[in-house]
Amino acid sequence: MTHLPSTEARVFQLHGVTFSSFVSSATGARSIAGWRADFAPTTPGRPHTMTEEEVFHVLAGALDVEIDGDRFTAHTGDAVLVPAGALLTVGNSMDEPARAWVTSVIGMNASMHPGGEELAPPWAQ
Repeated sequence: MTHLPSTEARVFQLHGVTFSSFVSSATGARSIAGWRADFAPTTPGRPHTMTEEEVFHVLAGALDVEIDGDRFTAHTGDAVLVPAGALLTVGNSMDEPARAWVTSVIGMNASMHPGGEELAPPWAQ
């Protein structure tokens, strides 16, 4: 499928974030996954690592980002490259919602910290 209407996105909720999956193996992709992440106001980030690199582009609002101890705010129009295996925390401390487009490879898995809970996010499979 080449046209992926927003009305057909698969929607998932996790840790206060809404993930709308557009590009995945479920829509015919073989190697890349793409989804929109919507952060409600004052959504705290959850530290995690990922098995693959990931890039996200902030579409609206601002996101609090920490990658391996480097903290910054990513604003509308900014892109963030997250290396595979880096400890990542992304949240929204603002009173307004934030939205990002995220891309990784199909099969990316995550490990939550602390505790090491393993996740295979369905939007990246």
